[in-house]
Amino acid sequence: MNERAATEIAAAADLAGRIIEQVERVIVGKHDALKMVLATLLADGHVLIEDVPGLAKTLMARSFAQVTGLSFGRVQFTPDLMPSDVTGSSVLDRSAGDLVFRPGPLFGNLVLADEINRAPTKTQAALLEAMEERQVTVDGETHVLPRPFLVVATQNPIEYEGTYPLPEAQLDRFLARISVGYPDRDAEIEVVDRRLARRRDAAQLDAIATPADVVAAQAAVEGVHVADAVRAYLVDIARATRDHSQVEVGASPRGSLALVKLARAAAVLAGRDYVLPDDIKDVAVPGLAHRLVLRPELWIQGVSGADIIAACLDSVPAPAPEDVIAGRDR
Repeated sequence: MNERAATEIAAAADLAGRIIEQVERVIVGKHDALKMVLATLLADGHVLIEDVPGLAKTLMARSFAQVTGLSFGRVQFTPDLMPSDVTGSSVLDRSAGDLVFRPGPLFGNLVLADEINRAPTKTQAALLEAMEERQVTVDGETHVLPRPFLVVATQNPIEYEGTYPLPEAQLDRFLARISVGYPDRDAEIEVVDRRLARRRDAAQLDAIATPADVVAAQAAVEGVHVADAVRAYLVDIARATRDHSQVEVGASPRGSLALVKLARAAAVLAGRDYVLPDDIKDVAVPGLAHRLVLRPELWIQGVSGADIIAACLDSVPAPAPEDVIAGRDR
């Protein structure tokens, strides 16, 4: 690895550490969840947060936007939401006598798609197409979305009335799916203490980066070394999901690509310029579990995609330490 790439990776690692430190001023006790959201951003992907209300999902998205200097857009998904409400539409400019495109909330660097499963599938598809193509087409004209571009989508896993669950093909478009979870007792006490100390609801965060800094960090992630043995290891994990007896449809090659992207970002967050098998293990559940279609009877037994991924990790041997850094100096 050349000196320039190593320097860029070190700078990205330093930036990532400062971003996490700043966001943790308002998000208490959720270090792992914050790292996964940031890893998704650095890997130039999108994240789905599936958890109950009141766990700071919206605050998390807004805080990352504030700290990184990214423009923030929020879409509250409802059953009557139309695709044009998300992407934007052409309106008549009376002074010019012509149609002018008015961008929707999707034209932000970081977009919160709140309760995405409450919108009909046509609106969901409009968002997910933009996530994949990084552009929208309105009235035959293509409009490119800003870079960087991150969608943080949320959905409530305990309330299904009036919802339109994302089909597996659309879930597959998310680089990662995570849960935030309840804070432990000490962390929740600290949340209350901080609220009392600042004497207002909103906390002020400092912007310590710019969109250009984020794009540079994303480029640095592409320089992280992935040894041949590590590549084979992550592919074998994805293939193991297809052969598992409890899985109807396993992870596609898109799942393998998700693993390598997330693992590279995880390596940067750890301050390394090469991927370890432990990086693969850390991102395997958020990167692969939502891509599996389990046999119907497993719902009754309480078996989840995370359980299947854990079993696959146990069944696939990790590469030897000397193979992990092989070829790093090329």
